Amino acid sequence: MASLSEPQKPVLVTGAAGFIGFALARRLLENGRAVVGVDCVNDYYDPALKEARLAVLRQFPHFSFHKIDLAERKPTEALFRDGDFGPVVHLAAQAGVRHSLQHPHAYLDSNLSGFLNVLEGCRHRNAEHLVFASSSSVYGSNKRMPFSIHDNVDHPISLYAATKKANELMAHSYSHLYGLPTTGLRFFTVYGPWGRPDMAMFIFAKAISEGQPIKLFNYGRMRRDFTYVDDVTEAVERIIGMVPIKSEAPPGGDLDPGTSTAPWRIYNIGNNRTVEISRVVELLEQEFGRKALVELVPMQPGDVPESCADVDDLMRDVGFRPSTPIEQGLRNFAAWYRDYHRR
Repeated sequence: MASLSEPQKPVLVTGAAGFIGFALARRLLENGRAVVGVDCVNDYYDPALKEARLAVLRQFPHFSFHKIDLAERKPTEALFRDGDFGPVVHLAAQAGVRHSLQHPHAYLDSNLSGFLNVLEGCRHRNAEHLVFASSSSVYGSNKRMPFSIHDNVDHPISLYAATKKANELMAHSYSHLYGLPTTGLRFFTVYGPWGRPDMAMFIFAKAISEGQPIKLFNYGRMRRDFTYVDDVTEAVERIIGMVPIKSEAPPGGDLDPGTSTAPWRIYNIGNNRTVEISRVVELLEQEFGRKALVELVPMQPGDVPESCADVDDLMRDVGFRPSTPIEQGLRNFAAWYRDYHRR
């Protein structure tokens, strides 16, 4: 892999009002990198939280923002044609496994049409590097743990997961056809301050602090590879500067699902350890000083009982692996949650 050349151009971060996009943009800005942010600020969850994130980013003089729906072709073409930026980190997407069961068309518009528009924009401006969000959901019903990028991921169990696998394939085709360097990131249950209200951590904190009941799916036996947001942004920041290059086929010419001769790479971004969801509830009870009202319920459609990331490739190529303990990360999240809701 080759390093980005100097001087550094601004990084385009799509989904800059979202959880990971905001955290990455702030990290880059704090480290002296200019950022061009893009977001449509939709109402999938409370837009006030998104506006509050943007208010933090606007305090930095080297941040600029464009309110654009990337699924709309003409505004996206104009952004890439006229914008002054270098690498692109595409984090804008319609998220949520369960939401995709009731609103499938939103996922086709945002995750497929929007991603195609970004690919086309990157192709026509010869982008230095496109880093894009995939998801651990692509592993679907895979039973082998930990999940490896070299495993087959042809059996998604939700439309959301299918769109993320499609993103990886679309990016590969552009890397192969046009030499566009692309890197996909399979995020594993990211949590932390400024997190999404539709994620379990936020839902549980709200319910416990307000004395409301919470549902634990799979009768409380769910296990997740919880990954702290600061670990995620450090990994992404490093990956931005690690531009994939075209490579020779291995001896014998055999490629597995996680390798390619094109300038295309995939990484798991996870903590490489699982935590039972009941442990998260227990820690939140300690933070908020009250017991949770728990209802044990069956597994939800499209969900998996466990996730765990193999991050050996990330460590080998980037020299970093997420490691924040759940106790520390959750303490930071709870402190932010209390402060935010006192506003």
